[in-house]
Amino acid sequence: MNNPVALLRKVALAEAVSYLILLGIAMPLKYGWGMPRPVQVFGTIHGVLFLVFCTALVRVVFGGRWPMSRIVAVFLASLVPLVPFLMDRRMRAWVAQWGQVPAPTPR
Repeated sequence: MNNPVALLRKVALAEAVSYLILLGIAMPLKYGWGMPRPVQVFGTIHGVLFLVFCTALVRVVFGGRWPMSRIVAVFLASLVPLVPFLMDRRMRAWVAQWGQVPAPTPR
């Protein structure tokens, strides 16, 4: 994939889904019904996806000219359930912007 922002967007959504499954299904099964196995499985999946997300974010950071505020916002969004889904529209716009030459700044 040539556009690292597109990969970041897809991984962010997958990581968000795994987070919701972990919090909304696996944790209640563990603490409500004494079934710890779903937390082990989905916790591992979520952990791996979070590491892939961080790697994809680093790839975007070193490959583009994103402002620090955007980088921090994307990272913090991954820590709060549902926020990655709310940021998806912006992420799609950033995917479209990737590789465009920025306009020169006036002096």
